[in-house]
Amino acid sequence: MASETEKAQTAKPEGDTIFGKILRKEIPTTFIYEDEQCVAFNDVSPQAPTHFLIIPRKPIVQLSSSDDGDEQLLGHLLVVARRVAKQAGLEDGYRVVINDGKDGGQSVYHLHVHVFGGRQMGWPPG
Repeated sequence: MASETEKAQTAKPEGDTIFGKILRKEIPTTFIYEDEQCVAFNDVSPQAPTHFLIIPRKPIVQLSSSDDGDEQLLGHLLVVARRVAKQAGLEDGYRVVINDGKDGGQSVYHLHVHVFGGRQMGWPPG
């Protein structure tokens, strides 16, 4: 299986993604949060004791390709991160990450927010 770095180096911002399939319920996933703008679910390959993803229903390829009209949606994703982190009991803190492009480690070209918690995070992160 390819590493996350290898996946990011070969991923292309085109076509359907696993997140599109999850949103269409073609891939069964248990949502831990859902509203008209986004969904959240636990990562299948967690990198921390708590690791969930938040994806917008709108298929924005990556943060750098969003536009000013996405401002409300982008803010909403962070509000949802806060809400779900609180529900998950991450009162000691958590990390929020958005990978953007090949050098940013993005391996799925549908904007998504990672939330990591449940352990001390190191710095620098990459």
